[in-house]
Amino acid sequence: MDTPTLQTPRLRLEPVALKHAPHLQPLFADPEVLRYLSAQIPQPYPAEGMQWFLEHDLLPRVDSGASVAWVLVLRETGTPVGLLVWRRHQSDEGDRGFWLGRPYWGQGLMTEAITAFQDHVFFEVGLERMELRSGIHNHGSSRLKEKTGCVKIGEAEGKMREGSIVGVWEITRARWSALRRPAPSHEKQR
Repeated sequence: MDTPTLQTPRLRLEPVALKHAPHLQPLFADPEVLRYLSAQIPQPYPAEGMQWFLEHDLLPRVDSGASVAWVLVLRETGTPVGLLVWRRHQSDEGDRGFWLGRPYWGQGLMTEAITAFQDHVFFEVGLERMELRSGIHNHGSSRLKEKTGCVKIGEAEGKMREGSIVGVWEITRARWSALRRPAPSHEKQR
């Protein structure tokens, strides 16, 4: 599957490439960014870790069709600020993972990125459902899931840096469509 470039008011989501590694490395190596991610990610993060990850893990998965990955780039400055990955499964539902550099937290950028991503996978690709997971202590991720239409459906074992329990969330095309559909004009005036 080709990775299309997606646009939001402040971001361009472009296909990930090796050229992004030097820009993403210092943002991802931040212990606060790594805090809520998988325990499998080494901390401290190695100096060439992002280059290795892109070259030997993520880009081969993208090339095989197992994943689709975007770098989040500020449209105004061209600065890469994070990463969003859709991991596809045999069921074609898959899940998504993301991170954003700490200087860019609290600005609504990831909400913009997830909105563009979900518009793409549900309305253009035709995905019916995604099941998502994140550590139960990652309150920012939980809030983002709620804002983007996800519903928590349970908990499961996981290997997160902050604990061994993950929240299991679901988002469906029907739910996303209902959230994205504009209200009728008579309702807007109230």
